[in-house]
Amino acid sequence: MSLTLSLDFQYKTTIEKLWSALTDSTKLAKWTLENDFKPIVGHRFQFRAQPTEYWNGIIDGEVLVVEAPSRLSYTWSSGETHTVTWTIQDLGEGKVNLHLEQTGISNAQALGGAKYGWTNWNGELEKLLAQ
Repeated sequence: MSLTLSLDFQYKTTIEKLWSALTDSTKLAKWTLENDFKPIVGHRFQFRAQPTEYWNGIIDGEVLVVEAPSRLSYTWSSGETHTVTWTIQDLGEGKVNLHLEQTGISNAQALGGAKYGWTNWNGELEKLLAQ
């Protein structure tokens, strides 16, 4: 059985600024992890964190979809492979919705961990967008 995480976040920003935060490697590192991401379909990249005794600190990915400035999708592989898809929607009046869908999650514990992680990271994203 495969589980899906679905989250929505709203920001006071522009679609272009949010898109840049998702696709510019330097900005992405400010709210998630160090990386060598490029928004090019087929590009293989890594997110890198401090290794622990249980994990090497590397998340491998491959860009699947780039539809600037509204949709981005990539694989997320660290033990098991998930697909992460971001969809951006302009809500008007300077507000933007960011929808996250992460598919391929194997169990409730992993689902809870993903929810916790993305919720915390999106708090950092909100700070970055406010700058």
